Amino acid sequence: MKILVLGGTAEARALAGALAERGAFDVILSLAGRTLKPRAQGVPTRIGGFGGADGLAAYLRDEKISALIDATHPYADTISANAARASSETGVPLLALRRPPWQEKPGDQWIAAASVVAAVEALGKAPRRVFLALGREEIESFATAPQHTYLVRSVDPVDPPLAVPHAIYLTVRGPFSEADDRVLLERHRIDVIVAKNSGGEASYGKIAAARALHLPVVILERPELPDVPSVETAEDVLVWLDHAVTAAATRGV
Repeated sequence: MKILVLGGTAEARALAGALAERGAFDVILSLAGRTLKPRAQGVPTRIGGFGGADGLAAYLRDEKISALIDATHPYADTISANAARASSETGVPLLALRRPPWQEKPGDQWIAAASVVAAVEALGKAPRRVFLALGREEIESFATAPQHTYLVRSVDPVDPPLAVPHAIYLTVRGPFSEADDRVLLERHRIDVIVAKNSGGEASYGKIAAARALHLPVVILERPELPDVPSVETAEDVLVWLDHAVTAAATRGV
């Protein structure tokens, strides 16, 4: 079976490796190309978009893809929507690997924001020291609130920089532990964090550190994703694919 994994997450990289080890799967891992120097993936990798849902559908047909796995970031709603539509058009089975969101715990001070604009508004008018744990595209909106001092941490340099008078940039790749992020927050005298509810362990350190330091966190709510079959672990994906292999063998495919 030829499997296309839509990736960009640690789970996608681990899944692709596990599939490759099985030997029964021909795996292609697709990355959007937003990270300048992505980690080595260990399997054949394509970089860049497909040209929308129609382009993805054409790729599925041309490459004779047997199954499509959407293991993109929980906030990559556009590619997830394209995957659902392409699967429907081509009949290629689709499974989404979706990490569960973090749950608010005692001591957390979460402020829900339905959009990036709402997150900017949640910071208020008074100047604050803000840790922006968002992607490069999302942070652009914070230029409308130049009274704050921003700490921006990203894998790639932010170019162009945020159009505000006071911003600090850290170019570094995670994961980050709670201890690491607590030191970071204290060193920069952070008053509030703005973050996505990404789920998983790799980026949870800032959430735990904020709880320990009694800091509020403006949480950008997850976008609505297509209603497609989904699982939460790579092991569940392997089980699903094993069933698909059995079904294909029964049909004589």
